[in-house]
Amino acid sequence: MMGSKSPPTRRNLLSWLLRAGTGSVVAALVYRASGFHRSGRMVWQLDPRKCIQCGKCETACVLQPSAVKCTHGYAMCGYCKLCFGFFKPDAPRLDEAAENQICPTGAITRKFIEAPYFEYSVKEPLCTGCGLCVKSCANFGNGSLYLQVRHDRCKNCNTCRIAELCPAQAFVRVPEESPYLLKEKL
Repeated sequence: MMGSKSPPTRRNLLSWLLRAGTGSVVAALVYRASGFHRSGRMVWQLDPRKCIQCGKCETACVLQPSAVKCTHGYAMCGYCKLCFGFFKPDAPRLDEAAENQICPTGAITRKFIEAPYFEYSVKEPLCTGCGLCVKSCANFGNGSLYLQVRHDRCKNCNTCRIAELCPAQAFVRVPEESPYLLKEKL
């Protein structure tokens, strides 16, 4: 009787398929939870804690306008009447006239909420990444404006030109799965 096997039955086949399917599901869950499926790819990002708003993001980027854009941390913003990221510190009047605004391209807009509050927002297509609004907000306001690399625009150059020229070494490599360093979460 050595080597004699019983013929496969439908019950044996179904049992084997059920065990194999369960094993595959468990293996897929372990694989997904372990993170092995991730590409491990790194992308460039600007660390807002290190940024000194030097203006090189606007001029050094290989893209024109730059892939670096102003980001507004709404959770940090005070919705002030006097936003130093919007107005020049020496503005003669607090209105929307161009001579009173710090942004040279008019990328920051304000919308009246209720007296005396306004909501400020950034129109990214107009932003060149010059950092003037960020610098003013950091020096005179609460720092709710900061610069970030927009990955839908960035070419993710192997050696980022901005990173090479950044005097504060504020450009760092971060995992592609979490590409933004948001100031309100730091």
